[in-house]
Amino acid sequence: MIEIQNLSKAYSKAGKKAVDGINLNLTGGKIYGLLGPNGAGKTTTLKMITGILQPDEGDVLLEGHSIRTDDLEAKKTFAFVPDEPNAFLRLTGLEYLAFIADIYEVPAASRQEKIRELGQVFEMHAVLNDKISSYSHGMRQKIFLIGALLQNPPVWILDEPMTGLDPKSAFTLKEMMRSHADQGNIVLFSTHVLDVAEKVCDIVIIIDQGKILFQGPLEDLRSHYAEDSSLESIFLQLTEAESAFAKPAEPGPPESQAE
Repeated sequence: MIEIQNLSKAYSKAGKKAVDGINLNLTGGKIYGLLGPNGAGKTTTLKMITGILQPDEGDVLLEGHSIRTDDLEAKKTFAFVPDEPNAFLRLTGLEYLAFIADIYEVPAASRQEKIRELGQVFEMHAVLNDKISSYSHGMRQKIFLIGALLQNPPVWILDEPMTGLDPKSAFTLKEMMRSHADQGNIVLFSTHVLDVAEKVCDIVIIIDQGKILFQGPLEDLRSHYAEDSSLESIFLQLTEAESAFAKPAEPGPPESQAE
């Protein structure tokens, strides 16, 4: 279970909050899609959940462990794939996977077989001895995904995981996400591709300007709109309404010009 409690973050003392007091409870057996336009607060939220960023307020409990006060135990419960897979560039793919396997104590007896299987699934087996710096963006995304799946913790947290993947790999990942959730685990992923969210998610979480606008099954969201509305049209209505509400009023004409 993931419990997000009053989570907030601003990047400057006087600045607008990138994430503004969000609360969520995520339970096992479901795929959660975090949706929002660019700059909505998706990546900031995921980085606070995973402990990469410290929140200004609030906390996150992962399987009962606080990411702020019990971070080591909390981090054992999840795998994280960032939106920019540009780390560990001096390592080969195989060195990176061995490093991840060591950190998460993947048994030596099984890690080689897992690496072989996942390397073949994502068609990376032929380049595992090459340096990550030589990989394309999509290949880097795949090696980070393999690292996450190699450890196979109960919680998967994926930031825009489909970006850069070829259609076959994207389909394979979606199938794996479904299988992982069906085994009673949690999959939380961010996306701006509404078609993916509509087909994959059990629960959609729509965020804009750092605030949660909706959380629940797509059927519940549609019940407030026309039954045949697409997720795209509903999403646009929600985010445009939030933007209009948050937009400051236009200044009136000078008093000398007012009628």
